[in-house]
Amino acid sequence: MSISQNKDYLFLKLAFHQAEINLGSTSSNPSVGCVVVKNDTVISSGRTSVKGRPHAEFNALNKKFNANGSHIYVTLEPCSHYGQTPPCVKNIIKKKPHKVIFSINDKDKRSENLAYLKLKKEKIFVKRFILKDYAKKFYKSYFLQMTKQTPYIDAKLAISKDYLTINKKDKWVTNKNSRKVGNFLRSKYDCIVSTSKTINSDNPLLDCRIEGLENKSPAVIIVDRLFKIKKTLKIFKNKTRKIIILIQKDNISKEKYFKKIGVNVIKLKKTDKLRNNVSDVFFFLKKHGFNRVLIESGVKYISEVLKYNLISNFYIFKSSFSLKNDGKNNTNSNLIRKLKTTLKNKVKINLNGDSLYKIQL
Repeated sequence: MSISQNKDYLFLKLAFHQAEINLGSTSSNPSVGCVVVKNDTVISSGRTSVKGRPHAEFNALNKKFNANGSHIYVTLEPCSHYGQTPPCVKNIIKKKPHKVIFSINDKDKRSENLAYLKLKKEKIFVKRFILKDYAKKFYKSYFLQMTKQTPYIDAKLAISKDYLTINKKDKWVTNKNSRKVGNFLRSKYDCIVSTSKTINSDNPLLDCRIEGLENKSPAVIIVDRLFKIKKTLKIFKNKTRKIIILIQKDNISKEKYFKKIGVNVIKLKKTDKLRNNVSDVFFFLKKHGFNRVLIESGVKYISEVLKYNLISNFYIFKSSFSLKNDGKNNTNSNLIRKLKTTLKNKVKINLNGDSLYKIQL
């Protein structure tokens, strides 16, 4: 690899670090990172803003500096269409850079391959497809928006050393370090899906309790077919949080109560096939603008979703301690037995004795 290629990889990785910051917080827009380099020095950077606007390129270039002759690194092909704001490619051209480097083409038909042509027309050198494979994974949730498939779905689960998921004496299965990483993980999604059974039992907050990430607590979707959710749970005390309860059984007085406290209750259609009942939840979420979903529930519901190959990554937090008689599982699911043979890809992170595994499905 040449020195020039090494530099391109380095600066594009810096752009991806920018994009990573707001991943899961940019609504239907992709989280993009942009780095401006001159004389081998970063002179500006930007990322897509929370809720999706302004775009990364605007945030990086809308500053007082001379970008003439610079190299601009962008994680995704710059947009070329007019929406609520002018196209980013137009903003780039105005700055007169020497070169633009981006990782992968946008799949939005209004922009796909157009930035390359427009920049070339202005005699700006364009280099693309650096870190392409990494970009494909990074933008999987964004690209799924343009398909008829369910949205991007991950799941996480905490287990003891002896593969039990419920602590009968204490609320927690894993330690404080694991829970902090779990909080951080939540910040990368726009919604958390759980069940009324899990929330009634655990009474969790399901938020990001890390300083600086409090405003990135995702929306909460509660799958509650028989409408058994309790009214007095801690999660309903935050009046600014977006919470949706998905039901299939009517209870007019309960619906009125939740509407009064700002919680949405939506009735899904009943279907005969289990798969439709499972996938309908996620198609509903996609239709309502949720594109990155994290499932935090008990083993039974996660097993249902896994059965239909709807999950991309499964995060397992494993304690260094066994619960023995103080623990249990609420299901005889085969999932627990499978985990005993599949937990091999340990994430390199210090959890003070606990372990984190990431299973790519």
